[in-house]
Amino acid sequence: MTSPYDIEEIFPDDAVRLPRRQSGNSPQGLAVTLMADYTLRTRAWLPSAAIVALLAEAGVSSAGARTAISRLARRGVLEGSRQGRNSSYRLTKAAASVLAAGGRAIVSWAADPGTWDECWTLVAFSLPQDEVTRRRGLRSHLRWLGCAPLYDGLWVSPHDLTDKAKAQLADLAPGAMTVFRARHVELGASVGRDPLDAWDTAAIAGQYESFIRRWSPLRPAARITGADAVRTRTEVMDTYRRLPILDPQLPTRLLPPGWLRDPARDLFTTVYDGLAAPAQDHVRAVAARFTAEPLTDVRAHTAADLLGGLVDPREPTC
Repeated sequence: MTSPYDIEEIFPDDAVRLPRRQSGNSPQGLAVTLMADYTLRTRAWLPSAAIVALLAEAGVSSAGARTAISRLARRGVLEGSRQGRNSSYRLTKAAASVLAAGGRAIVSWAADPGTWDECWTLVAFSLPQDEVTRRRGLRSHLRWLGCAPLYDGLWVSPHDLTDKAKAQLADLAPGAMTVFRARHVELGASVGRDPLDAWDTAAIAGQYESFIRRWSPLRPAARITGADAVRTRTEVMDTYRRLPILDPQLPTRLLPPGWLRDPARDLFTTVYDGLAAPAQDHVRAVAARFTAEPLTDVRAHTAADLLGGLVDPREPTC
């Protein structure tokens, strides 16, 4: 099973190089989440000093925060603007596009996938062992598409591939891959593997239980304000966004009774949306210490906003 802590597998590497998730809280990962949660719709500018102050509330040192900002700018995730000695940053268009798509995928993942046709997508590939980068890139992208390894070179998914996904895979492994769509033929438990065995359903169930156990005490979340609201909202997104990688809408009829996908989604929405207003107020208050500019474009979005694509007609100018 892939690590649920790799942000590149949650937001794939398309036009920008989003930071690879580290163990614990990564300053770059926290900065990306912070900018996404409060400026994604409008690509609002935030003073660098405000970003540093907000990251300090999450335990990131001033030097670590400034290094993270600088590295994100070099990666093409952030773009900067300077007026005198003061600098500000916002998400680049490319980063905002990737993050919006990733956010939509996260909140739409637990929706009812509809009737399953009982067919599996099989992706068979063969790449030389010494082509480590290509193999890793292909595996990461297959994870993003909801596939898992039934055998080393045979990955499966209960869902069909879109035309875009097929084109992406073709670019990653030209001439080294074959894709099938087929039904599983039962050979008996002692003979063959069931396609569902590509996923460790017991471990996934444990992740759901852990998520619900951790966040249920915060329902309702109305009493959390200030820096605690921002920190908690970041953490609930940070933990919830790992679940689609672990459970890519596996067919409910194949899963144990009482599967917790829907309760986890409902709990996430309650906590994330419930903290939107107090968290937004705090981000604006911190940013106001470093700029006289109006901060109305600093806006927290809800899960429904993410699902709608975060389209905003007022594209800010430089």
